[in-house]
Amino acid sequence: MAFDYFYGQQADQFAFYRVPKILFIEDKFWNVSAEAKLLYGILLDRMNLSAKNGWIDEKGRVFVICTIENIMEDLGCGNKKAGQLLSELENKAELIERVRQGLGKPNLIYVKNFISGVPNSVERHFLKCQNDTSGDVKNASLEMLKRHGNNTELNNIEINNTDNLIYLENLKKTFEEIGMDNPYEIYLKEKLEYDSLAIQYKHHVQMLDEIFEIMADTLCSHRKTIRIGGDDKPAEIVKSRLMKLEHEHMQFVMDCILENTTKIKNIRQYILTTIYNATQTIDSYYTTLVNHDLYGD
Repeated sequence: MAFDYFYGQQADQFAFYRVPKILFIEDKFWNVSAEAKLLYGILLDRMNLSAKNGWIDEKGRVFVICTIENIMEDLGCGNKKAGQLLSELENKAELIERVRQGLGKPNLIYVKNFISGVPNSVERHFLKCQNDTSGDVKNASLEMLKRHGNNTELNNIEINNTDNLIYLENLKKTFEEIGMDNPYEIYLKEKLEYDSLAIQYKHHVQMLDEIFEIMADTLCSHRKTIRIGGDDKPAEIVKSRLMKLEHEHMQFVMDCILENTTKIKNIRQYILTTIYNATQTIDSYYTTLVNHDLYGD
């Protein structure tokens, strides 16, 4: 079936989801995916219906009820993707807030006002440049450095792990030249959604920080081999495995470490081995948990 063209003002007769333009041009939202921005537009559209239905709390705030299933249907995505997009809007963009109602009840979603958290143009320029002009360049963020001298967004690099490592290594040299820490830990925290993990494991943030530090140190290593579980593995293979990690792998690593009851002589080596094996063992681990819940010991 061939679609026809629009003539005159015909486009005005249709209903559209409205995604605020500011989400695409404002620096604050540079690292938010286009899919998450689209979901925000869908939630904004639901706000009107919520207001008409009287879904307003005691403080006068309008809330939305939009389940994972609703998002899967609206965006044509899977359960995991829908959850990731909600997490991105809440933890990375801070554009929504989810409030749990209890077992079996859907979460209440408060859609945040995207304008209220965006500084005016004067404030925005100051926030961009203050680290460069204050003399404390070491504390400048990777986000600031990208705006001023590098247009490549780390979390959107569509290249293989080897090229990604080469890019990060070159960027590390640039950081060292201006006295800044290397970018590996910053990259990992962005890619693996550190903020979300810190909330989930709020009582074990020190352990979480140690894990990210170990991964960053490993990626920085210039050794030809890296010891994993008593064996010396080629460094490039170990680094490539670490670059494949996703958010759920970090949850798996944290769960394994926290559930371990045996005495560990070398905690650093144990953590690195668990991280290295995460991509290969995560499925069997959770399958075992499910079978345990179903059938007992």
